[in-house]
Amino acid sequence: MSFNLKLLLTCLFGALLTLAYAPFSFWLVTFVSITGLIYLLSHSLPKQSFKLGFVFGLGWFGAGVSWVHVSIADFGGIPLIGSISLMLLLSAYLALFPALSCYLVAKFFTPKLWPLAFPFIWLVVEWLRSWLLTGFPWLSLGYSQIQSPLAGWFPVIGEFGVSGLIILICAVIAVWLTDKKWLPSVIVVTVIFVSGFALNQYQWAKPTGESARIAMVQGNIEQALRWTPEQDQPTMDKYKTMTADHWDNDVIIWPEAAIPKLEPVATDYLSEMDNIAAQTNTGLITGIVNYNFETREAYNNLIALGQRYQDDTDEGKTSRGHYHYFHANRFAKHHLLPIGEFIPFEDWIRGLAPIFDLPMSSFSRGDYQQVNLEAKGYHFAPAICFEIAFPRQISANLYHNTDFIITVSNDAWFGGSHGPAQHLEIAQVRAKEFGLPVLRATNNGITAFIDHRGQIQSRLPQFETAVLNDIIQQVKGYTPYRTFGDWPAWCLSLVIFCIACWNKKKWKDS
Repeated sequence: MSFNLKLLLTCLFGALLTLAYAPFSFWLVTFVSITGLIYLLSHSLPKQSFKLGFVFGLGWFGAGVSWVHVSIADFGGIPLIGSISLMLLLSAYLALFPALSCYLVAKFFTPKLWPLAFPFIWLVVEWLRSWLLTGFPWLSLGYSQIQSPLAGWFPVIGEFGVSGLIILICAVIAVWLTDKKWLPSVIVVTVIFVSGFALNQYQWAKPTGESARIAMVQGNIEQALRWTPEQDQPTMDKYKTMTADHWDNDVIIWPEAAIPKLEPVATDYLSEMDNIAAQTNTGLITGIVNYNFETREAYNNLIALGQRYQDDTDEGKTSRGHYHYFHANRFAKHHLLPIGEFIPFEDWIRGLAPIFDLPMSSFSRGDYQQVNLEAKGYHFAPAICFEIAFPRQISANLYHNTDFIITVSNDAWFGGSHGPAQHLEIAQVRAKEFGLPVLRATNNGITAFIDHRGQIQSRLPQFETAVLNDIIQQVKGYTPYRTFGDWPAWCLSLVIFCIACWNKKKWKDS
């Protein structure tokens, strides 16, 4: 087979991988795609392996995160040729990571040792992708398995560990295709899948019998109108009106930056909503941007309203909310989105194109670890938009009394692309990993209740103006992943990597 043909096939395998993720969710495609890649690598030199890995990455991310192009083209003010160029640049950057993995395993190990060596190398490089330049862990392999038998492994080793299992399985199959030794491959694959299926039957966290009635408001505000000053009051009136018939719930959730006015100039509105919530004994959680005029710092916040205290002036006959500007019941987004919320090398590139000068693109970073939001006695661990893709940050904000994970977002940037469906899939995996329900409130979809097993309990379609009401069960218990994080995945992959190194040295000495 010519090398050019290998490059073409590898690119197709990478593009095919997109079908394994939401909204398609053909999870078997992952194993076809990765096995095809590894099989082609096994007949290539190290430098060729780098090229094959890079081309695979171009297909993988070029098709998989093509939704980024929608935001650049529709809201970035850049001509089509420019938006396509930026999309290709992002794909090329991300493609460097699978290219590096392929090069390292081909450089230092023979194909027979790849099942032992490749998982650890892949995980190291994927960790690098999730950290370098603030990180972009989107489309990590494990997310494709939320509907597969391997989903049983999420509460044990997390999405990170499942990615390693995928590499192990595919490397084993590729070696079998090369050496025709099918028995070891069948045993390994069968054990992993059967154990995953068995683990999926066990509930690490169990319902307590208590529940919360929660409503999530999907305002469906067009992106072009969100930061238009004359639309501020109509937007706030819309959320107030949509909420009016739902104050009988325990908690009401509005999405990211639902209130378009800056917090210091929206205090009258917030106090009004706070008092209504307190009088109806309802918690209200909403996204809002806080700009401190004294420090000139802006924060993408979630705030909780409706906690009650008695008014001493009327002998406790009435109650009102606790809200005041900069009250403590709030969460400030820590993991900011590059370009959208902060501009790398701001002084150099802000003036190059409208996409580098978007509204609200100079946020300050909140603390890595913050207290949970409290609403009507329930404790919520927040993740704003992109933060849901970082399990270690989520874990740092889970406490013994955390009841739910809440994630709010505005996916209007990505139109009708597959980006919002992938975003929802990531939230499902977080629920499965930590054994906690995830409440996902968005501006224009996909708003959804996700139970502690990662299954969608109810959802709203995209681009529909509606309120989603449901009863969500509280749970008790810790998953192994919540307790130990990624350490089991690191330890297991490192052990088998050391075995690969020992065998390499043994064969070399003999």
